Amino acid sequence: MKKAELLNLKGEKLKDIKLNEKIFEQKNDKVLYDAVILSRANIRQGTHKTKNRSEVSGGGRKPWRQKGTGRARQGSIRAVQWVGGGKYGTPVPRDYSKKMNRKEARLALKTALTYKAEEKGIVIVENLMVTTPKVKEFLGILKTLKLDNKKVLVVVKELDENLILASRNLQNVALIQAEEINVLDVVAADVILTTEDAIQKIEEVLV
Repeated sequence: MKKAELLNLKGEKLKDIKLNEKIFEQKNDKVLYDAVILSRANIRQGTHKTKNRSEVSGGGRKPWRQKGTGRARQGSIRAVQWVGGGKYGTPVPRDYSKKMNRKEARLALKTALTYKAEEKGIVIVENLMVTTPKVKEFLGILKTLKLDNKKVLVVVKELDENLILASRNLQNVALIQAEEINVLDVVAADVILTTEDAIQKIEEVLV
């Protein structure tokens, strides 16, 4: 069974805590790969659009007669070869979203968490309360834990207004609740900074 150190906000070890083997000892690379592709695809808006020949304005009249001019025959000045004409093979709005069944989605998240645990990429603290909504205080915590130069995913059981305000302007920090944890955020982060009660919440949800 995997263990992780429980730290205080000074970076001092308090005790070892056990990580549930049903979550932190599960691996399936194929499902993890599919889940990352799905997550990235579902972010895409699919609103790209350019106008084809039927949608550009003008071109209702044949520009010159079919024969006798010495020029190539043309039916419209809005054909694809004309400047200002419609586009051929134009992109149209589409839905890029994919689907995955619940069991696979859970296995993918467990796999991502397993890899993070193996890489010592999960830092667990007893609490993550900040007394003021200032960035300086929260940044001080990150520096004490030696996480200030890493991309950090902060996972808490319940969001605190001070913590939200103190972390939202840090580009390398993402803050979420335990039940919102997802594959893409876990994979994208260098380190997961979480609390003991948030780990327990994750285990409740995933077991």
